[in-house]
Amino acid sequence: MDRHCENALAVAKFLQGHKRVAWVNYPGLPDNKYFSLAKKYFPKGASGLLNFGVKGGAKAGEKFIEAAQFLSHLANIGDAKTLVIHPASTTHRQMSDEEQLKAGVRPDMVRISVGIESIDDILWDIDQALEEASRA
Repeated sequence: MDRHCENALAVAKFLQGHKRVAWVNYPGLPDNKYFSLAKKYFPKGASGLLNFGVKGGAKAGEKFIEAAQFLSHLANIGDAKTLVIHPASTTHRQMSDEEQLKAGVRPDMVRISVGIESIDDILWDIDQALEEASRA
């Protein structure tokens, strides 16, 4: 879990500073509304799960998933390998746009379950997939 949390925080910080990212939701970031609770209840790390918005909306989110080479496209969470999914076009696609928003699923949202691989490999793939997504 230490490696999951360490890698997830590194990914969240990387995404937060990326020009192709609209927003990041991770309780381990100081500007997250749950940061103080995460520090209190999870002092060793705020989990390996986070989500973010790809600039460009739903099509860019889908393109990000298609462009990922190292990350695995799976709905699971908590694996040793990093898993990504675009919920609006997969797990929640049976819902209307309004229902998705009510459920907290934005059109641009990508969910990542960060694994324990080398952080350099994870960040490389995220960066190249975001660049590809910008061409959507």
